[in-house]
Amino acid sequence: MSLSVPQKILDALTDVVMPRLKPAPKAAETIRIGDFDLPVYRTGALVIGSGAAGLRAAVEMKRRGVDVTIVSQSAWGGTSACSGSDKQTLHTANTKDQGDNFQAMAEAIRAGGAMDEDTAYIEAVGSVRAMASLQYLGLPLPQDHLGGTLRYQTDHDEVGRATSCGPRTSRLMVKVLAEEAIRLDIPFFNQTTAIKVLKNTQGVTGLLAIRPKESTDANPYGLAVFPCSALVFAAGGPGEMYRDSVFPNGCFGTLGMALEAGLELTNITESQFGISTRREGFPWNLSGTYVQVIPHIYSVDGDGTERHFLADYYRTTQEMASNIFRKGYQWPFHASRMLDFQSSLIDLAIFREGQKGRRVFMDFNRNPEPIDAPFSLERLDSDVADYLRSAGADHALPIDRLRHMNPLAIELYKRYKVDISADPLEFAVNNQHMNGGIAVDTWGRTNIPGIYAVGEASGTHGATRPGGSALNAGQVFGTRVAEHIGAAGTARAPSQSDVSGAAATAISNVTGHRKSDSPLTWKDIRADVQARMSDHAGILCNPADVSDALTDARALNTRIHDLGIAVARNAEMVRAVQWQQMALASEAVLAALDHYIAKGGGSRGARAICDPLGESLPMSVQGPLPEVRFRTEREADKNSQLKVRLDGTNFVITDVANRCYDGDKSFFERDWPAWLTGDIYRSGVEASC
Repeated sequence: MSLSVPQKILDALTDVVMPRLKPAPKAAETIRIGDFDLPVYRTGALVIGSGAAGLRAAVEMKRRGVDVTIVSQSAWGGTSACSGSDKQTLHTANTKDQGDNFQAMAEAIRAGGAMDEDTAYIEAVGSVRAMASLQYLGLPLPQDHLGGTLRYQTDHDEVGRATSCGPRTSRLMVKVLAEEAIRLDIPFFNQTTAIKVLKNTQGVTGLLAIRPKESTDANPYGLAVFPCSALVFAAGGPGEMYRDSVFPNGCFGTLGMALEAGLELTNITESQFGISTRREGFPWNLSGTYVQVIPHIYSVDGDGTERHFLADYYRTTQEMASNIFRKGYQWPFHASRMLDFQSSLIDLAIFREGQKGRRVFMDFNRNPEPIDAPFSLERLDSDVADYLRSAGADHALPIDRLRHMNPLAIELYKRYKVDISADPLEFAVNNQHMNGGIAVDTWGRTNIPGIYAVGEASGTHGATRPGGSALNAGQVFGTRVAEHIGAAGTARAPSQSDVSGAAATAISNVTGHRKSDSPLTWKDIRADVQARMSDHAGILCNPADVSDALTDARALNTRIHDLGIAVARNAEMVRAVQWQQMALASEAVLAALDHYIAKGGGSRGARAICDPLGESLPMSVQGPLPEVRFRTEREADKNSQLKVRLDGTNFVITDVANRCYDGDKSFFERDWPAWLTGDIYRSGVEASC
């Protein structure tokens, strides 16, 4: 049996056409700063980024009477619009066998540790509102005939809290939020790259950006100034930091700019890595049904010889096939899952094939080749067999199982000229998400007054998280940031701040990096940073290599400071700034990682800390794998986070205990006045655990 879904429905869920933007407003004034004439765009609140989290913040602010503006390097070009965010993890109070409560969901969200307990509870409570409002805007989340939301199990989720509109879930979220932003007539400045925060002793005053459309003889770089009273970082994560990445091209994030502004970062040691197709072609995570249909996985060497390399790791065909399936809801690499022949042994095997110069493929027209016995749907572990049986996926070949379980998975690649129904699919282990970012409190506030962070730009996710919960977090905190800014009342009208002094300093800093005789180009910096991060800060981290990588990263930033960056054309200035800031951010990540390892930190989340004295030794069918012996995570490390800030040219790293939440102690008559008077928005940070 195959599911019968009309082609037009598949097309609508795959080819998601984004709305056209209205023209950006014209500048009402200009200011003269040094040799430059700069356009000025005043606003109450400014959102950096046009992904799902940033759009949510903008829409919710506009509804609360805030004068809000959006700037975006590339509208609909970020991870939530272009990458493989195919689900949202939400509260599941819908059926008896999948019942839920907010505290249980919060415990699941923060189970990996290094996450504030109050933040996890906020995300759990807010998920109901996030889902309902997205449905109101038109997001087609699937329901049964009685109105219950269809759910399934995902990464780090034993309850089954995930729901999905198909592989384009996050793009559909961006679409409905963008349509609402356009309806609300929110000014949108596309092709506008944020480069410097403007501030004074009281807090934020604005932003310096590059808008190529503004380029003139008196403004050769296209600089523009955006005075504002509130600034929201929502430009995603540092996707360009790694050579091996599933981020869409051009995703820089804003961590370097945040460090330069004096913002504190947290958990930047924590990322996600997993199997996906590379961004050189069509970047997409190969989770869910792509692996649950159990395709054949093999490698090809330089001579074209095909290798059944997983047979070097697993003991039986059943064990191998069952763990290929489990990558569907155990997608991120996790060090502990290399043990006992679990699913991350697959990630390790693929990673090592890549290190040997071999290309890795999955073939949906072949079942896995045998190890001890031929592959059979009758010989699978019980959890795998039960799932496929419930799904009715008893077809002979993986492609037919995929066509039955998720035809959209096939359609998606076809849109990018890859027909997985006919040809094998090349893939690798790639960087996919940074769980850390800018440190925020329960209202999304940073350590600088007037500056907020949401989505992947914020560091709210902890060491691990349920798949899809990052999308939910962006929606929840986008709303909370809007509530806080709206309640403050300082951004209801365009800012009238005098930003000329701060802008002059920022411009001097930016132009000071341009030196025509420098041997460094932004392409040199890109190659250096990406190779170092992928080779020494990926899924396997050796303490000595990390320390050496940090030394090299510091040396690169010293060279940038001393030599500047050669910019052949004025239009390249934006890339020069972005790579200068990315080099700074990469040093911050390595500094935090080196600090964590030197203090005895163990393997957690995305990285195995390899150590010949480590307690954990992965095994393969051929015996122990001593080169990947690793330290186990110390339980105490789950209770804190590493905070990082820039002090001059040095990074200050501190270990801060997670904030606590000890249960819902609200009482209506006692607590209602705080809501009525707005005292809830003036609450301070909760105590540490």
